[in-house]
Amino acid sequence: MIHQYKLNGYNIVIDVYSGSVHSVDEVAYDLIASYKELDRASLIASVMAKHPELTREEAEACYEDVRALENEGLLFTEDEYGDKAAVLKEKNSDIKALCLHVAHSCNLNCEYCFASQGKYHGERALMSFEVGKRALDFLIEHSGTRRNLEVDFFGGEPLMNWETVKQLVAYGRSREAETNKHFRFTLTTNGILIDDDVIDFCNREMHNVVLSLDGRREVHDRLRKNIAGEGSYDKIVPKFQKLVASRGGEGYYVRGTFTHNNTDFTEDIFHMAELGFDQLSMEPVVCSPDDPYALTEEDLPKLFEQYEILAKDMLRREKEGHPITFYHYMIDLRHGPCIYKRISGCGSGTEYLAVTPQGELYPCHQFVGDEKYLMGNIWDGVTNTALRDKFKRCNVYARPQCADCWAKLYCSGGCAANAYHAEGDITGVYEYGCRLFRKRMECAIMMKAAEAEM
Repeated sequence: MIHQYKLNGYNIVIDVYSGSVHSVDEVAYDLIASYKELDRASLIASVMAKHPELTREEAEACYEDVRALENEGLLFTEDEYGDKAAVLKEKNSDIKALCLHVAHSCNLNCEYCFASQGKYHGERALMSFEVGKRALDFLIEHSGTRRNLEVDFFGGEPLMNWETVKQLVAYGRSREAETNKHFRFTLTTNGILIDDDVIDFCNREMHNVVLSLDGRREVHDRLRKNIAGEGSYDKIVPKFQKLVASRGGEGYYVRGTFTHNNTDFTEDIFHMAELGFDQLSMEPVVCSPDDPYALTEEDLPKLFEQYEILAKDMLRREKEGHPITFYHYMIDLRHGPCIYKRISGCGSGTEYLAVTPQGELYPCHQFVGDEKYLMGNIWDGVTNTALRDKFKRCNVYARPQCADCWAKLYCSGGCAANAYHAEGDITGVYEYGCRLFRKRMECAIMMKAAEAEM
């Protein structure tokens, strides 16, 4: 399968199954487009007609170059993974990561919150140290030969249960040597309760800190308000700046959400950069289409344009020596991810689980509170093995809608939770999100082509 597109003056050709990416001239671009449709003589004649300045020798040389790439397995390669997909994911059942919901409570009242203001459609609750301790033991016991284990402190707002978080980190560290494991702890916070103690502890113990900020003050405060209806921008931004500065600008992400209200979301990203943040992420809102802030079909052209604006501006910043990182443009064309990861995705429901304050297990944080997706608990383990097996079978080849998509080995079939909420099944797709993802990938790959010339 081949995907071709033009962006920012680059002619990009992607060979889906080999993973090869080619930046080519106009002649090669047109020749590749018809390579499988015409015989050699007809193809050369067609290309020469479209490019009258081209000599026959040049056209034939271009044809030979394309044929050489085909023979080397870098163009027009066949799919070798479809019949292996289920087997690859079935083999691995060790757990490598937990999302610990240490607080089903929040000190903000964000209108678009998927977690129902942190309560996950239930009662407010805080995880006890004993439950958290058992969760870490459960992870160790079910991690097999994996050494590096990941734990994200999540909510609600995890800083509302900060002392427990600190106790759990200490407990995890105390078990590393005896179990030959290493914990990488992360924290996701809205920032309201950040203080010097939080900053100092995070700098010692947290591999990464995710900071929630939607961008410009008026954008952020529109939906991210406290219980009294007051915006949180002025309260959190100085705290985020202090935390990021204390970490030397490393090991953090400032993560925002854009909605129908700010389809010019690059302005929010640029605003974050002006605040001194250079590790950035901006996610499209996923919500009911009836919500006033839901993204619409009419928004798509503007959003596509915004992703292009962002890519071009990031290249400019890189040339000028002050780059920013955008999470969705991070792509390694040379060294990964491995084919297992590219087929199986995030590992929700198999390698990755969410733990509620009561110790219940769910496939990931976006399923928490939906009783149909309750998988078990940290004492008895995964008891809903049929559900776990369904997630094991949930790979990019299990989604019929992905069959002809050029980006499927970049997205791994997309988010199971988004598919479930969009189509009622984890093996479906969230088509709106797919379209945005494909655009992001085109921009990210174009940036790699441009960087190769810098």
